[in-house]
Amino acid sequence: MKVLITGAAGFIGYHLAKRLAKQGETVFGVDNINDYYDTALKYGRLAELGLSPKEGFTDGTVGSVIYPQVSFRKMDLADGAALKALFAAERFDIVVNLAAQAGVRYSLVNPDAYIAGNIQGFLNILEAARAYPVRHLVYASSSSVYGINTIQPFSEAGPADHPASLYGVTKRANELMAHSYSHLFNIPATGLRFFTVYGPWGRPDMALFLFTKAILAHKPIDVFNHGEMERDFTYIDDIIEGMDRVIRIVPVGKGEWDGVQCGISPAPARIYNIGNGSPCRLSDFIQALEAELGVKAQVNMLPMQPGDVAATWADCTALETDTGYRPNTDIRTGIKRFAAWYREFYRNVS
Repeated sequence: MKVLITGAAGFIGYHLAKRLAKQGETVFGVDNINDYYDTALKYGRLAELGLSPKEGFTDGTVGSVIYPQVSFRKMDLADGAALKALFAAERFDIVVNLAAQAGVRYSLVNPDAYIAGNIQGFLNILEAARAYPVRHLVYASSSSVYGINTIQPFSEAGPADHPASLYGVTKRANELMAHSYSHLFNIPATGLRFFTVYGPWGRPDMALFLFTKAILAHKPIDVFNHGEMERDFTYIDDIIEGMDRVIRIVPVGKGEWDGVQCGISPAPARIYNIGNGSPCRLSDFIQALEAELGVKAQVNMLPMQPGDVAATWADCTALETDTGYRPNTDIRTGIKRFAAWYREFYRNVS
């Protein structure tokens, strides 16, 4: 397969590119390497893929010195013409769109970034796939689409029309946009609703990263909703295993569709939850981190933040039925691996 991964310098994009490269697939990564968080982490991920030119990715496509079949180009999806030219030149079999403006809380202070990155950027992907057809388009959605829905575990067949944040709105819009292009132009498309992904090389704005940094520095951590939070924390290796399986299963229309149920369609479009399927109380998560770091956390108990939700819990029955996906990394193991990576990475960059 020839696979395009957008957001290849991101957390999930990097891990997927590495997985596919090790399997011998041809991988072409793109990323705009924006400064939403520390770019040193993004360049570090690319270096792990053998992509670390001295010129800083300013001279077009760069090849990996570790994986001969991996290439990278610095590119912003907002540049629709450049994106179409890339599709025309490379003729991808699979496109995995992971490029997006991330973060629920940031959407409250910079909403324009979400419209430009998540709506216009994804439209450019769809238009490129329309002009230069691909075998399968896989794209990142989010558990945030469920918003204030309280029927748990969250099921793809259930409602996703009461968003709690603009970030969630843009991800739900992506699902609807993909469905319309699947229906109109027969583009096979699968959306993946990620549930609180964590692990080595994770994002610095996520809870595990923030907590680890603060605890090791003997600084207090902010715990919202007075600790009454639950998250379906999902380890990155489990996510990548599920994605690898999904990529290879091209969706077809469901003839048995009842005209109502969400997640399936007579168009070649599919939506899956991809999570651990076992929510963890935030207090238990913090205790596991304290045990691993050997440091007691100083805790600031705070009220719920705007745009946040009290609990997430993924029903992954559909994904398991169709692909055999079963996450198998427990919280303590995942935290241990993250902590080991964190100490090693910041020992090397300090």
